[in-house]
Amino acid sequence: MILVAGSANLDFVVRASHIPAPGETVLGREFKTYPGGKGANQAVACARAGGAPTQMLLALGDDLYARPLEESLLGANVKLHIVRDKTQATGTAFICVSDDAENAITVAPGANAVLREGHLPSLEGVTHLLMQLETPIESVTAYAQAARAKGVAVVLNAAPAQSLPAGLLKNIDVLIVNEGELAAIAHNSAHDKSSIAQSLAELDVPCVVVTLGHHGCCARIDGQVLFQPAFDVTPVDTTGAGDTFCGALVAALQHKQAWPQALAAASAAGAMACTRPGAQSSIPSHAEVQVLVAKTTAVAEDKLSALRTFCGFAA
Repeated sequence: MILVAGSANLDFVVRASHIPAPGETVLGREFKTYPGGKGANQAVACARAGGAPTQMLLALGDDLYARPLEESLLGANVKLHIVRDKTQATGTAFICVSDDAENAITVAPGANAVLREGHLPSLEGVTHLLMQLETPIESVTAYAQAARAKGVAVVLNAAPAQSLPAGLLKNIDVLIVNEGELAAIAHNSAHDKSSIAQSLAELDVPCVVVTLGHHGCCARIDGQVLFQPAFDVTPVDTTGAGDTFCGALVAALQHKQAWPQALAAASAAGAMACTRPGAQSSIPSHAEVQVLVAKTTAVAEDKLSALRTFCGFAA
């Protein structure tokens, strides 16, 4: 059983030709709301794309924004542990998606900020605890400590990017980050030219996975480095793709898949999520992920070589 502890937001999404620059007003086009939030997205991905039994601890307001979030999670067969707060609105996110499928996101945490140490449900039967950083970091740290004490594997998607306290880092079994988040945790400045390889060497975490967008991903697993090039897709909306990767990866690990196979499944799920609009609405089924993975019988050596070079490892 996977327990996801984290955020749930209602996403307000507008499509536009490009993402506005500071001070610029852009005339958008289609507008729609979607269930989102890193925690909820990852829970749906665990259950739907990964086919794993999944529970979620989340906080919601006592308002209409909460309803579509509950419906989406329950529709994916996620068992819910809801903290209902009457003083805070359900979390929301405001997203602009450009014609080249990139996005800019602003989150209003709302009820997500009320999750506390005492809200953690029983860890009986839980094999993996998956968390993010859209809820209070003090609670994330407490949950990690509690899970480690119970022998539960702790997986942290360190997003949004921020420095992590030592008390949290020492209780993480698997850390999932993108390039910016890796630099923040490794204390590299925006102008630092440290390679991904150099940044990985600075982290004292058993397993670190770095997602690299259209390049793919790399992982350092107990000293061994693995590479998974991205699957070729035509992106429509990248919102939620990273969350889909996280959930599918943890589900694969919960199914006891070897790391190379788990990275392939997670990459396939994330790639498919880019081909559909929305966050949770874009997450593929477990069967769809398996079909895409099965179609890729071998990875071209030139792609692997390019990925190694990009990450700063010798080709």
